[in-house]
Amino acid sequence: MELDAFMTVAGPAITSAAAAYGGAVLTRAEEAAADATVGLGQRIINSVWRRRDMQQRAELEACLDDATRPDNEDAMGALRHQIRRALRSDPELLAELVPLLPTGHPQGATRVEASGAGSVATGGSIHGSVTTNVTTTSASPTAAPAGVE
Repeated sequence: MELDAFMTVAGPAITSAAAAYGGAVLTRAEEAAADATVGLGQRIINSVWRRRDMQQRAELEACLDDATRPDNEDAMGALRHQIRRALRSDPELLAELVPLLPTGHPQGATRVEASGAGSVATGGSIHGSVTTNVTTTSASPTAAPAGVE
């Protein structure tokens, strides 16, 4: 799996774990009832942290401490950058982490398809009305063409 595809799928788990635990994500014991997304993020972050040197660990820990608020987009971006940089420099670690990802997301892609007049396809929820610009006419098999009796 490519690094970008991995980050697309794993990114939400990483940021969820950071938001939930901050730097404590590195030492917190995983609870049996922990949310699956947070648990996945915790395993990824711990795996990356264990393969870093002291300076890289300190940088990752600083990002985690800043990322305790999920609305802090800069901190979350910095954390994802740290994880991406670590995985880019360690393809073996990336290969070890790929099997942790949930199945059903082939390289992070979602396929949505609609066919036929007036069809609507969405990759998420639709709240409200959907209007299409399709005009259909139906011809009655028993009706004579205009002007013919």
